[in-house]
Amino acid sequence: MTRLPNFLSLRFACGLILLCAFGVLPARCQEPAASSAKPTPKSAEASEKTPDLPAQIELLETRVRFEVNGDSRKEVHTRVHINNELGARQFARLAFDYNRSFQQIEFPLVRITHSGGGTVDILPSAISDQPNPAVVNAPAYQDVRVKSVRILGLAPEDILEYRVVTTTSHHPLAPDFWLDHTFDRSGVTAKEIFEIDLPSSRSSDAQSIDSAPPQALAAGLYNASLARVHVSPHTPAPTTETTRDGNTARVVYRWQESHATISNTAGNEALEPTGADIVVSTFASWLNLGASIGPHFLPPGTGFNALAKKLYELEAAMPGKSPLEAVYTFVSQKIKTVDLPLGSTGFQLRHPLETLSSGYGTPEDKVLLFAALSRPSYRSYYLLFIGVSSPSRTDLPDPSVFSHIAIQIPQNQATYYLDPSVEVAPFGIVPADFRGKTAFVLQELLSTDESKWWTRVPNSLPFLSTQRVKVDAVISPNGALTAKVKYTMRGDNELLLRVAFHQSPKERWKEVAQLLALSDGFRGKITNVTASDPYATQGPFTVEYEITQSKFVDWSKKPVRIPALLPLVGLPDLPAKPAAGAAPSTIDLGTPLDVEAHLTLHLPAGTVVRTPTGTSVERDYATFASKYQASDSGVTASRHLNFLLRQIAAGRAADYNAFVRAVQSDEAQEFTLERGNVASAQPAADKPTKKN
Repeated sequence: MTRLPNFLSLRFACGLILLCAFGVLPARCQEPAASSAKPTPKSAEASEKTPDLPAQIELLETRVRFEVNGDSRKEVHTRVHINNELGARQFARLAFDYNRSFQQIEFPLVRITHSGGGTVDILPSAISDQPNPAVVNAPAYQDVRVKSVRILGLAPEDILEYRVVTTTSHHPLAPDFWLDHTFDRSGVTAKEIFEIDLPSSRSSDAQSIDSAPPQALAAGLYNASLARVHVSPHTPAPTTETTRDGNTARVVYRWQESHATISNTAGNEALEPTGADIVVSTFASWLNLGASIGPHFLPPGTGFNALAKKLYELEAAMPGKSPLEAVYTFVSQKIKTVDLPLGSTGFQLRHPLETLSSGYGTPEDKVLLFAALSRPSYRSYYLLFIGVSSPSRTDLPDPSVFSHIAIQIPQNQATYYLDPSVEVAPFGIVPADFRGKTAFVLQELLSTDESKWWTRVPNSLPFLSTQRVKVDAVISPNGALTAKVKYTMRGDNELLLRVAFHQSPKERWKEVAQLLALSDGFRGKITNVTASDPYATQGPFTVEYEITQSKFVDWSKKPVRIPALLPLVGLPDLPAKPAAGAAPSTIDLGTPLDVEAHLTLHLPAGTVVRTPTGTSVERDYATFASKYQASDSGVTASRHLNFLLRQIAAGRAADYNAFVRAVQSDEAQEFTLERGNVASAQPAADKPTKKN
């Protein structure tokens, strides 16, 4: 495991998702947010309707109506053709997230039309309403729930039709409302209808859509007075209709797309979407949005003495740490994270003393507790809402673009970035998924300089990323392999493993180690797994396991060839070929990382070994060196890969490709073993190193 999950460790990371997702319901069919319509997940590439699709969504019809007070009603009508057994299993349960403190969900229609004739309506008894799995042991968040319906009796060629109605009233951020939507371009949906019904103003004076400036319409920006609607360039313009509902003037926007038209639009790579297709927002500016959210994140004026007392206790209990580190360690490690998406509670935060006494909190509540505890000793902190791209002229303020919350603290000559929601993250580490992203700085909204409202989370880490792997292996006379493998890691892969071992019960550590071994090219049965304390974050994280393979070598073969028993080196791929007329992308090498792997292989007496030739490659962005030696007792081998830069120019693709080929050619080399006369067996001499 020598790179981040998007490189070599993808299989490992995907496996961890399965191991750690205890009690998770099937994938949501719809995820209604407080005042937003979330995009439908996409598959990797579009395809025509074929029997290979488990199911075809023949119709996906969504209608959303907003009121002047911020209330809304969203109705989704879906008709699905089940193609095979896999599709029947995928739609055997429909699950929908909601917050019952300001939302309700109803199923006015759930019907199966059987291919052989006849229809069946699903009974109310098939509907269940349960707390979100993340809050089962968190009574304070029981309003965050999942409403689901079981679909029994589905079979291939059946038609499943259902309607889901989500109503929102008295949202904490009302009367403001927002929405974003992205059309399905996967090929799974054949026809999609999307409609938004908006009040034109908060009074009886209507403003026609025709009054929008031509330059705004050309940019896809429609003005309904109360709310603005932005349509991305790759999305066809809507049809519009002005109506009147009593004293309220309204504007209706409607899109009707077929799979063919959507696919043709998406086929133009120069217009590939970078955000939602449609965004609606009543927030006049990002300043207005911040003013709405900001008060929820102010440390309360009550409970100051109790919080100050807790800070004093933390400082006394952790004398080797600064007050900042002491508070961070306590909040991140001792307050259990209730892993809910940002905004699931409508930005309604609990009092820090409630979070403190309960011992758990959402990421937002943990951030507020951190701010309240650290306030007596350090007042300068900034809350960062991460996830938005750099705002442009046509971007509408939209809370749903934020996916995470973190803290920025300037102190002396350094600036710290902290994420207390990750319970085992070392001080100063923000997970790689959020580094390099643009963030909205809540406390800077008082500045008239709008550029200060935004910052970029640094890509760098507070320490050098390293990975050391030691393999001590034995091949027995009967051909069995036994190896002890030890990982010592610092950096992003360290955090990945800390989280994996922290979230997995000890009885499943062998499964985690098995995934780790597979990702590094090791095969066999895992035994005797140990790991350092995931909470001991001041030093590297270590993992040790033993792996055995009973028939690793067949000595009857002449000669025997085996690979070097070292982890496979993960190398970032070259960027995809750019679209015609588009500038080539830079080559992203990820966070600089220094990887060393060492092997000691013990062989039966009398084994003659021929070792491969070592390799040495040096570039300004990375270096690689390998060395292989044979001795009387066996073989030693080492590989050292050091990424020095985060990225290199696209024009150096050919040079980088040569570097990758040199590393991969070295990995493909093998040891040659022969069982000869013990007395005459001589180890192979060291061979010279070749340079590329």
